[in-house]
Amino acid sequence: MTAREYWNHNVHYHPVVLDAVPEGCRAALDVGCGDGLLAAGLAARAESVTGVDRSAEMIRQARKRDTGNVTFLEGDYLDGVLLDEGSYDFVSAVAVIHHAPFDDAIDRLVALLAPGGRLVIVGMAFNHTALDWVISGCGVPASRLYARLRGGKRAPAGMPVEDSAMHWGEVRQATGHLLPGRRYRRRLLWRYTLVWDKPGGTREGGP
Repeated sequence: MTAREYWNHNVHYHPVVLDAVPEGCRAALDVGCGDGLLAAGLAARAESVTGVDRSAEMIRQARKRDTGNVTFLEGDYLDGVLLDEGSYDFVSAVAVIHHAPFDDAIDRLVALLAPGGRLVIVGMAFNHTALDWVISGCGVPASRLYARLRGGKRAPAGMPVEDSAMHWGEVRQATGHLLPGRRYRRRLLWRYTLVWDKPGGTREGGP
C-alpha cells in the first residue's frame, strides 16, 4: 500500500500490520476487512488474500476495489463453515475481536492459522486505572496533529462501531494466557498491537 486513502486510528496502524507479513506468505486473511483498504495492502505481500466481514455494506464497498488476488466474503469469521481452518499463513484482525466474546475470537483466529502462521491484532480497550487515563491523554495532541496532517479523521460510511468490554489490564492478561509468547504493545492512539506466531512452522523470529 503506497498511499492511504483516508486516515483514522485504525488505518494509522495498517503499516504495523503490513510490516509483520512474513516473507513468502502464500495465503493471508483479513478478518473484519471493512471496505478492503488493508486487504488491498496485503495483496502486494501475499499470493492470495481473503477479506471477510459480516457487514453486507462493507463487502459491497470492498468489492469495488481492483485487486485481482483478493477475494471478499460476506459472513462471520466465527462461523466454522465459512473459512477453512489451518489455511492461512497470515491473519490480521484490526479493531474487530472486541465485537465477539474475547476467548472465542482468539481461539477462532488461532484455528484459522496454518502451523507457523502469524497472527496480528490491532485492538481496543477501555481505561481503568489512573495510569490508563494519563497514557490516553497523551494521545489527544498526537491524534489532533495526525488528523490535521492527514486531512481529518474519517471512516467508511456504514462501518459498524462497538466499544470494548475489556480494559487494558484485562486484555494484556488474557492475551498472555491465550497466546504464550505474543508480542504485545500498547500504542499511543488508543490501540494495542499484538503479534503471535503459531507453533509448528520452520520460521523463527519476530516481525
